[in-house]
Formats: sequence, C-alpha cells, structure tokens
Amino acid sequence: MLAGRTVVLGVTGGIAAYKAVEVCRRLVDAGAHVAPVMTEGAERFVGRVTFDALASQPVQGSLFDGRDPIPHTRLGQEADVVLVCPATARLIGSYAAGISDDLLTATLLATRAPVLLCPAMHTEMWEHAAVQANIETLRRRGVQMVPPGVGPLAGGDLGAGRLAEPATIVAAVERILSPGDLAGLRILVSAGGTREPIDPVRVITNRSSGKQGYALATAAAERGAKVTLVTTVDRAEPPGVEIVRVGSAAEMQEAIVPGAAGYDVIIMAAAVADFRVSAPAEHKIRKSGGNLPALDLEPTHDFLVDLGRDKPEGQVLVGFAAETDDVIESARAKLARKGLDLIVANDVSAAGTGFEHDTNSVTILHAGGAEVQVPLSSKRAVADAVLDAVLRARS
Repeated sequence: MLAGRTVVLGVTGGIAAYKAVEVCRRLVDAGAHVAPVMTEGAERFVGRVTFDALASQPVQGSLFDGRDPIPHTRLGQEADVVLVCPATARLIGSYAAGISDDLLTATLLATRAPVLLCPAMHTEMWEHAAVQANIETLRRRGVQMVPPGVGPLAGGDLGAGRLAEPATIVAAVERILSPGDLAGLRILVSAGGTREPIDPVRVITNRSSGKQGYALATAAAERGAKVTLVTTVDRAEPPGVEIVRVGSAAEMQEAIVPGAAGYDVIIMAAAVADFRVSAPAEHKIRKSGGNLPALDLEPTHDFLVDLGRDKPEGQVLVGFAAETDDVIESARAKLARKGLDLIVANDVSAAGTGFEHDTNSVTILHAGGAEVQVPLSSKRAVADAVLDAVLRARS
C-alpha cells in the first residue's frame, strides 16, 4: 500500500518527537519515500542526523537554507500524504489560523494532498478550549487525526495527550492511501490454530501462527471494510478490527456460525483441528511407570461445510488448504465439497511458506475454474491478492 508513495513527515517540538523516528523507520520499511521536515523546536528533542540516516532524503527545516527557492511548494505537490507526528498545540493553532511561519506550516498550506495530524501534548493543553476549537476547525476542512491516547506523560503525569503508537499511526497512513475498495463490506476473518484439550494442561494443536489471518484482517480494515477477527492466538491487534478470542474448534464454530449470515465475506484462514480427544481428562494425566496414555480421537465437526451449505446469496466464502502433496488437486476437491467461492492453496512444506513464516506462496482457486498464482511474497501482499480475488468474485 505504501510502496512508491511519498510521505512528507513533519516533526514538531514535543517530547514525543522520539516516536517519530520509529514511524519513519516503519514507513520506509513499508516502501514509502519519506521526506522529513523538522521544525526548529523538533531539533531540540531529536537530532537531525537520525532522520537523515533513516529517511529517504535529508531533512529540510527552513524555507531559505537550500538551493530550492520554493521548497514548501515542491514538497506539497510531491506528497501523497503529509503526516505531522507529533503535532503540537502551536502547530495545530498556526495551521488552523493559516499562518505559515516555517517550512512545515507553509507546506501544509501549499499541499492538496491528504493531511494527517497526530496530536501530542500534556492533558491540560489537549483539553484547552482553544486547542479543541482548532482541532474542530481543521476537521471541518478535511484534515484527518490520529487522536492521542491516555497514558504516562512527561513529568510522570498520567492522562490524555499521549502520542498514538507508531503502528497505529502507520496504519492510519495506509488507510488514507488505500483504494477504499472494501468500504461498506462486513468481513469476518478467522486466524490461528485451534487447541483441543487432552487434559487441563495439554492440548492438541498445530503450527499455525495466525500471521496470514492477521494480515488479511489488517488489509481488509485498511481497505475500508468493517472487520471481525476470530482468533486463537495473541498477537498485536490490528487497528480498527473487532477481536473475538476462542480456543477450540467448537468455540470457533460457536463464534462464527450463528451470525455468519450477517457478513458479506467470510475468510476462514484459521487452521481448524480435524480431530479432538473424545473424553478429555478432568485432571492432569501423570506419568505412571513409563506407560503412555492412550488417546481416543474423534473428528471435529467441519462447520465450513455448514457455512457453504447455508451461505446467503451474495456472500463470498473463502477457505484455506494447507497441503504437503497434491496441493492443487486436494484444494480443488475441498472447494467443491465445501461449497466455497474461493480457496487459497499453499504447500506448507515448501521453503519460506505456510506456518510461522512472514512470507507465503499460494494459488487462489475460483469456483468458476480460474487460478491466480501468487509467488513468494509477504503475507500482507498475499492478503491483498486474496482480497482482490474476493472483489472479482463479488462482481
């Protein structure tokens, strides 16, 4: 989403300026071209050389110290988005009043790109009527905000005004630059491997990390969908996504099936167990004379079949097939047997794919017979490819 996009990163003079370093790093890692602009006050908190080293081009800080006679105009025209992180009360007031007394405020007034402000200041300042009035003025003009959080502040105080976390800020930039092609859709994504109890201590599970499911939920939210993520794993929560935590296959079924008809898209990326212990022990099974306990297994209910059978008109149902042999043949058989619209097949025995990796390589099979190959890519890129296929299936 950020690859090849230009982000003008404005850094102002607040103690939270140190977090802008991490924001810069994350933007560059995501492929963005980051053009840093620091105010004089910002350089009292963070060294210019830090951003020189991390950003895509050297820091600019003045209207008059370079060979470019109109740097604010050039920056404003080249930007895909202008991000100010942190945005102090002074910056917010100057911007709202249309005062361009430095390079950053001049750039904000000279751009037609989307502007995203990340306010950060002490609670008393944040809650001041003048600051709130300026915020409201800017909102009416279309300026977007990442609201500050509540937490520890400079000086040991606790309250509202804390700069949002870098991951939240970068996600907001991605949402601004996303195509918004999933806006209005309700999407449910499942993630992780279910855990079937043996006794109160032990479980039967699998190697699924949930990374692909979380990537799907993140991408769908950034593309405008209202997303519910039903997950068995504890990972960083994607911003703006409703989280439902479950453990076993039966719990996942109970969390998904009753309300399934209310979703436009269901993506079952979770690795749901095929078997469970028929009678889990009430107490921990202890070693006794070296004898191994016998486990009586029974199949879990394949509720994806129920979802396919009862799928309302217009809903797109997506399954996953993690295979080690006969990958495409097995996946296409599941596609038909379970009444799916799409199935994502991947060979989890191949290098760099499947469980626990940050990359994946898949084939997306359509019920109509089409196939889309996604070569080894980040799981986020795979997620976008799956969502693209969902949109084609809805058309």
